[in-house]
Amino acid sequence: MDLSAFSLEELLLAGIRSEIDARRVYSAVAARVENFLLRDRLRFLAAEEEKHEAILVQIHKGKFPGRATTPPGASPVPLPELHVPDDATPLPAVLGQAMAAEQAAHDFYLALADRMRPDENIARMLAYMARMELGHYKLLGDERDAALAAEDAGGAWPMIHAGP
Repeated sequence: MDLSAFSLEELLLAGIRSEIDARRVYSAVAARVENFLLRDRLRFLAAEEEKHEAILVQIHKGKFPGRATTPPGASPVPLPELHVPDDATPLPAVLGQAMAAEQAAHDFYLALADRMRPDENIARMLAYMARMELGHYKLLGDERDAALAAEDAGGAWPMIHAGP
């Protein structure tokens, strides 16, 4: 991912915006799903995104002391946007969009880590965050596959949800 057109401050604020948006989506979806295991995983992801936001805020404060860490309303960096889905959006579609955002976050943090290479500690933290985003991607992929399998089972066995 080429980030050369953006200032370091723009990139940090865009990262903060992305983490806020991801946390909001994961929390909203967690509040609506009935599967308690999926709900717990989504809450876990929301908490992870909150930690990432805090790390980026800390980096921003270190690099730009006294400057506000208020992220833009929309990111100038071309990253997939995550929006709180409406009730009609199928769960596999929501999870697929989240996967795209996590993959983009991975690529973003790797590129940002490369740019921050002169500051070894920050570069290492950003590379670690990139690996975490890839883990989130895999977790969401497992959940998307499970949701698709459940949809397929419901189509094959019409009374699967009817109970005993």
